[in-house]
Amino acid sequence: MWMVLIDSSADADAVKRELIARGQWVRPTDRGFVLEPHSSRVSADELAKIPGVVQVVSPKSSHPKIDAQGPVVDVAGVKVGVGNKPVLMSGPCAVESEERIQQIAKKLAPRGALFLRGGAFKPRTSPYAFQGHGEVALQWMRRAADHNGMRVVTEAMAESEVPLVAEYADLLQIGSRNMANYALLKAAGKARKPVLLKRSMSATVSEWLQAGEYLLVHGASGVIFCERGIRGFDESTRNLLDLGAVALLSHVHRLPVVVDPSHGTGRRDLVLPLARAALSAGAAGVMIETHDDPGRALSDGPQALRPEELDALASEVLR
Repeated sequence: MWMVLIDSSADADAVKRELIARGQWVRPTDRGFVLEPHSSRVSADELAKIPGVVQVVSPKSSHPKIDAQGPVVDVAGVKVGVGNKPVLMSGPCAVESEERIQQIAKKLAPRGALFLRGGAFKPRTSPYAFQGHGEVALQWMRRAADHNGMRVVTEAMAESEVPLVAEYADLLQIGSRNMANYALLKAAGKARKPVLLKRSMSATVSEWLQAGEYLLVHGASGVIFCERGIRGFDESTRNLLDLGAVALLSHVHRLPVVVDPSHGTGRRDLVLPLARAALSAGAAGVMIETHDDPGRALSDGPQALRPEELDALASEVLR
């Protein structure tokens, strides 16, 4: 995004017409014009030649490290991002037992899932809901992933949990409720691992990117963004899945973004259609909740798929 500064004696309307003729969408300021990001590509040198223009500058970014990160993040040898095959991250909402997570991982690995997801520590809206098994669940998850050639992605909910979670996880997850927990972001960055950053249900894209900047400033080896739906007004779905933001991060910012249609909809019948839409929008992968018996899941059963329901999508993801 450029800012075009004009001479105080220049004909602002004439400059504006010249900018529009070059395919620019302009917003006037007291010193000239700001060119919107969706304008046609044009060099600063060409804009500077317009009569009346004194300088063309790029406004300072609030997330320079994110801008410089690049489109691909390496997670224990798996490259996630633009230009690489989309990845499938899958597993239960919560790690319920060692036997169950082993069974689920064994079914997911042959279907192309490279990441085993699951919660050892669960942030639940109700204090009476299942909160997870903690460290022992991390151990179960790590063993299940290792036995099946998968990587582990799981959430750290508090600063004190970060070292423990980082010991077992290949990809640290920051959940939606904690996107703006800056003390946690600093601690997660200091673990010096790649981080999956879920978008808060009320966050703008700018706030999301700046949360990623916190992680990189404090040492994270990379940030993968995760769109999981924002809060809307229609109760037909659990959240409003923002695929426009996915396209923006992927195609404009050139950043790796994964989509979680399970939380985005809260309905298992809509998970696969929106997963396909997410990949078409430029997502570097999808994160889908699976459970071998969703009716008995201890959390988020209504949005979980059985592993075999992933077959068609897995063949598309890996093609």
